[in-house]
Amino acid sequence: METATMIRMADFLKGPYAARPAVLADLDGCFISGETALPDVPALFETCGPRLWIVSNNSTETAEGLSRRLEVLGLNIPASRIILAGEETLRLIALETPAARIALFAATPLQELARELGLAMDKKSADTVVLARDIGIDYAALEQIAALLHLGANLRITNPDCSHPGPDGLPVPETGSLLAAVAAMVQIGPVACLGKPAPDLIRKTLARASVLPAAAVFIGDTPQTDGAAAAAAGVKFIHIAPPVPAYRTAAQTGNAKC
Repeated sequence: METATMIRMADFLKGPYAARPAVLADLDGCFISGETALPDVPALFETCGPRLWIVSNNSTETAEGLSRRLEVLGLNIPASRIILAGEETLRLIALETPAARIALFAATPLQELARELGLAMDKKSADTVVLARDIGIDYAALEQIAALLHLGANLRITNPDCSHPGPDGLPVPETGSLLAAVAAMVQIGPVACLGKPAPDLIRKTLARASVLPAAAVFIGDTPQTDGAAAAAAGVKFIHIAPPVPAYRTAAQTGNAKC
């Protein structure tokens, strides 16, 4: 994978890659942190307009829900230009196996989407366990997942990330952390996953945008996932420098709270 020099968003906007026909971007740590738009991101939205696409491992929201949430932050982008790992995983399952019985461990928006897609929700005798970022998962749910897999159910995950950066720069548990807990109980082999670093989400975005890989650019804050996915899809990767977390700034100025 090509090593990308880390640059600020403002510098990206001044460079030639911001003018490419398709500008693909990660979400957390690149556009937003919690419920706050990061510096120079509004300018990116204004500059790129309809050429801008969000390609995220988000497995909590749907594109429609995320579009509404970003609008509140002053970032206007239609759901049609948002590609999310959780939503796309469910859509692929519904397309490939419409009659599949799945045990879905995910947040409410994905639960509702699965029902809209006609997927049969069955946590007692499912054919497939689908694991997303489920912040309500508990001991009983982990026990249930282990039992289903032990009895032969397939396992799919929405994304492999162990964490994503929170508003204070501290790690927030992700789907990969839940997968690690499952793997500690049940022996599992390779797990099907659309999320980055797999190139599937980027390729889907390029197809929807009708743009060839060489005409696109992908900006993200994580070379191991964003950069690897871009490389696998043949798209130029730009490593965007994350802002300095507030707790680090306080520590550097001698004002850290203990």
